[in-house]
Amino acid sequence: MPSLGEFIRRQRELSEMSMREFARVAGISNPYLSQIERGLRAPSEQVMQAIADTLKVSADTLYEHAGVAPESDAESAVLQAIREDARLTGRQRQALTQVYEAFIATAPQPTRSRRAPVDDDADAGARTDGA
Repeated sequence: MPSLGEFIRRQRELSEMSMREFARVAGISNPYLSQIERGLRAPSEQVMQAIADTLKVSADTLYEHAGVAPESDAESAVLQAIREDARLTGRQRQALTQVYEAFIATAPQPTRSRRAPVDDDADAGARTDGA
């Protein structure tokens, strides 16, 4: 199996994109892309997602080529919706994904005891005083 950088370069070339054009579309610098393709730098999660979006492959495909197992078998429905919404640009997808992942990363971790979820929206909808 080719390395991650080789896979990215091969896919970029199959897409008939120059390194400069690909870097621009992915929202990364040309030298950084060059370093990734040559195996000198490991891309961050956000950069991996941007590269995946630009290549029109799943991020899991890139992670497999990097030798990293996906965190879970099921992709978040939110991330899937962001990725599949044709109305969004690559940069918009990247920004929404980063914001979503930041919220998830700072969310309280589930505990072993299961309580009924609190529905904040239901409380807000019950108010009639405009508060």
